Amino acid sequence: MSKIRTRYAPSPTGRMHVGNLRTALYEYLIAKHEDGTFLLRIEDTDQERTVEGAVDIIYRTMKGTGLIHDEGPDKDGGFGPYVQSDRQAQGIYMEYAKQLVEKGAAYYCFCTKERLATLKSAVGSSEDDDHDDVKEITKYDKHCLHLSKEEIEEKLASGISFVIRQNNPQDGSTTFHDEIFGDITVDNEELDDMIMIKSDGYPTYNFANVVDDHLMQITHVVRGNEYLSSTPKYTRLYQAFGWDEPKYVHCPLITNEEHKKLSKRSGHSSYEDLLEQGFVSEAIVNFVALLGWSSQSNAEIMSLEELIKEFDYTHINKAPAVFDMVKLRWMNGEYIKRMDDQRYFELALPYVRQVISKDYDLQRIASLVKTRIETFLDIEDMIDFFEELPDYDIAMYTHKKMKTDRESSLAVLQDLLPEFEALEDYSEGSIEALIMNYIQNKGIKNGQGLWPVRTAVSGKQSTPGGAYEIMSILGKGESLQRIKTAIKKLS
Repeated sequence: MSKIRTRYAPSPTGRMHVGNLRTALYEYLIAKHEDGTFLLRIEDTDQERTVEGAVDIIYRTMKGTGLIHDEGPDKDGGFGPYVQSDRQAQGIYMEYAKQLVEKGAAYYCFCTKERLATLKSAVGSSEDDDHDDVKEITKYDKHCLHLSKEEIEEKLASGISFVIRQNNPQDGSTTFHDEIFGDITVDNEELDDMIMIKSDGYPTYNFANVVDDHLMQITHVVRGNEYLSSTPKYTRLYQAFGWDEPKYVHCPLITNEEHKKLSKRSGHSSYEDLLEQGFVSEAIVNFVALLGWSSQSNAEIMSLEELIKEFDYTHINKAPAVFDMVKLRWMNGEYIKRMDDQRYFELALPYVRQVISKDYDLQRIASLVKTRIETFLDIEDMIDFFEELPDYDIAMYTHKKMKTDRESSLAVLQDLLPEFEALEDYSEGSIEALIMNYIQNKGIKNGQGLWPVRTAVSGKQSTPGGAYEIMSILGKGESLQRIKTAIKKLS
């Protein structure tokens, strides 16, 4: 078997959708699992949809996810150019399109937009009064296939605008094999004569894919199963050229929790959306790998190296994969817990600074929430009380489990205030020793002493860290001021 060569071929149209990231990841894993080659190819033939800066997003995303390509626009492996507009400029696609014209597998089409509009037919539910789902399709009627060679040459010489169409048969059937779905047969009457070369001279996505995949010796093509319907047209192109087809791997649809197609409007449909929502790259990659595939070991937390070792594309599911945000949050939290402390602090620091401007030990504050957060965006609500004491309800001092109420809490704070004021060593250990000594001398339960103090200095029902941790970070002046505020509230 020849060495495995896969490619990720994105169009530079914006942020990388989760579905595209999964395609890139699976292509990468298929290649690396067999010590193969992974290519990056930029498919920019649709000039109208190309977005400025989108190529930079592609490179940034590939680097951030660890999907490092072996060949690409910046790494020539002898199969370049790796940007389709550069390949188009060399005349590659027109050359191969003309080969098919010579073979009778393609033909020039000079039809105007007006004529094509007359071929449109409506499809949809005729029984439904709501016609929002009705779409217009055009199936070309092969009108220009019957032009004589002289007529074609005359029109070309006159500079009449043209496209080149694939000449698909109208009878019989076409069968192709997919590694997940098996053999699929389609009646040829369903195949439209798709455009291969557009009127601007650029190839269409479908045609350029076939030519480039062959010339770059791609062995495996991964894409979403929405492309299953287009695959017979690819098969007929390969057959017309006399080329071997690559192995097709069509992945299941990714849906949201309501089982609807994951939309860009969801707010978490792209890799960069998820980064902005406080997710870490490793967790995103791990989660995306499991959208339609699972390890034979049933492991869920897997590094990229572990995924490479275990990935077997024949175990990709046919059923739609649900983008479960609850699971992603859990997985992200696990990655944060296991993260090296220094890297964790570097990632957490911008979120801490969003809410805290005072001169506190930010690394200590960040460490308090490391095992409590699922995404970095969770940090703000957990630590905002350090910046400013919230205006809280004194009902929080009443806690049945802790056996505290307004009166008992007031007494504890009034007793402890002068002791805190006299305390010179305001370290965490000294504050803890003071409070625990008071609890022991009073003969009360730990919660009866700690709950009022923690509530007073935080103004929150739950906090990362206990009373003495919070007080040591706040410092003596701020802690005493908050306790005095609590006494006033409770009096």
